[in-house]
Amino acid sequence: MTTIALQSLRKEYAGQVAIPDLNLDIRDGEFFTLLGPSGCGKTTLLRMIAGFNSIEAGTIAFDGVVINDRPAAERNIGMVFQNYALFPHMSAAKNVAFGLQTRKIGRAESEKRVNEALDSVRMAHLKDRLPGQMSGGQQQRVALARALVIQPALLLMDEPLSNLDAKLRVEMRDTIRQAQRDAGITTVYVTHDQEEAMAVSDRIAVMNLGVVQQVGSPAEIYRDPANRFVAEFIGKTNLLERDLRRENGRAMVNLGDDQAIDVTNRIVSEAGGRVQVSVRPEAVRAADTGLGAEVVDETFLGSHSQVRARLETGETVEFLEFSRRSALWQRGDKVHLQFDTEMLTYFDAGSGISIMGGARE
Repeated sequence: MTTIALQSLRKEYAGQVAIPDLNLDIRDGEFFTLLGPSGCGKTTLLRMIAGFNSIEAGTIAFDGVVINDRPAAERNIGMVFQNYALFPHMSAAKNVAFGLQTRKIGRAESEKRVNEALDSVRMAHLKDRLPGQMSGGQQQRVALARALVIQPALLLMDEPLSNLDAKLRVEMRDTIRQAQRDAGITTVYVTHDQEEAMAVSDRIAVMNLGVVQQVGSPAEIYRDPANRFVAEFIGKTNLLERDLRRENGRAMVNLGDDQAIDVTNRIVSEAGGRVQVSVRPEAVRAADTGLGAEVVDETFLGSHSQVRARLETGETVEFLEFSRRSALWQRGDKVHLQFDTEMLTYFDAGSGISIMGGARE
């Protein structure tokens, strides 16, 4: 297993800065995900770790040893790509064995490790099939087995599920997570899919424009986003801009309709002025009293519905409906909304930076 330390990394393309100054520490044996929108620098960073991209400044260290000048082939890395990259003329077993052959592993040991790797991804029964005779999910399982069989110090995965349909994505992410846990290999995983990242990761680094916005566990990032970008990128949220006022030593946010929230123990003491209140859909419920609103539409999703309602201020709030009402909400229906105040987060309206200071209960 391996620790990774990235210090003051900088990457440029033709004079354009892709990653200005990046610092990250990845722990031994953890599943660490680089998450962000397209073009944010996550794949560029992964390729720098792998040795495929040059580094303009900074250092990459494995277990405390700087490996900037070490060729990719000498970094003991297993790679899983988006496009599988299997040899079409080789069976699943031969594809998996290829890396062992280049490492001069003996035949008996190679067969043993290939069988174990294929079994770990539930593909042993198809070891003699060619890639063209497999589904996309089966090909990706073989690609994962090929990366694991060499017993790498580090596993790198670049959008490995993006070519699969929704059901296969869920199935394959579970396979990847279990295989990584069983092997105990430090893993760096790249995706733009928030749900996927939260499902598989020990920790996540949210990136935007080459800059790490926040690092934390899935729960930390979702519940206590460092800024507005993270709150909006991780899941869904409703942002309401309001005044933060100081009254008799208390900090109060008035949502409207005489609905005031005491945030004295939730935010930093210096905060004031205009703030944005981040309200996750699951923190909103329809009630007999609360903020007056009018239903815009409802999307039925089986286990629940997503309902959008427009406040009297003109702002739209989305909430989740889990009740077993026989009829869906209709456009124009009147509703009152109440918020779970313990689930709200607050940002400075100008900078978008979190002003949360109190511990979440």
